[in-house]
Amino acid sequence: MKRLRHAILVAIAACGLLLLATHPVFAAEEGGGESPLTPYFQWINFAIVAGAIAWVLIKKAPPVFAARATQIASAIEEAGKVKAQADAQRRDAEQRLANLAAEIEQLREAARRDAAAEVQRIYAAAKVEAEKIHAAARMEVDAAARGARIELRALATRLSIERAEAVLRSEITPAAEDGMFATFLGELAGRPN
Repeated sequence: MKRLRHAILVAIAACGLLLLATHPVFAAEEGGGESPLTPYFQWINFAIVAGAIAWVLIKKAPPVFAARATQIASAIEEAGKVKAQADAQRRDAEQRLANLAAEIEQLREAARRDAAAEVQRIYAAAKVEAEKIHAAARMEVDAAARGARIELRALATRLSIERAEAVLRSEITPAAEDGMFATFLGELAGRPN
């Protein structure tokens, strides 16, 4: 039903436009002059063309404008979100920049503490190593002292034997030696087997 009504309106409008368009031609053929109705027909023609343009704009423009308005609104909303994110990033960067001096001081303090702890660790390790070296040196000195004592005893014994031998040689004459040998043989003979 709507289509039929629409088709009839289009046909009537087309016929009206055709009549309006042909009127100036018929008027020029009849008398060669302008008809007194020509300005009215021009205004009517203008009104029809303007009405057709307005009708097209009223029918077709609102969905186009609504779609464009929706696009613009979504673009504005997206831009608002991007601006909010950028503002948050800017505030975060400003806050980090403001805290940068404090963070640097904290890092320096941590480095000082770590350095002091490392110095203490190295000092303790060096002390332990020095004690080990001292103990090893003491053991070597003790071992050298024991060796020197043993050598000293051996030397003293050898020197004592040499001295005793020298004393005996000077005091024992060949006659005393023969007497001692005879005493020795007598003691051997008196022993029971």
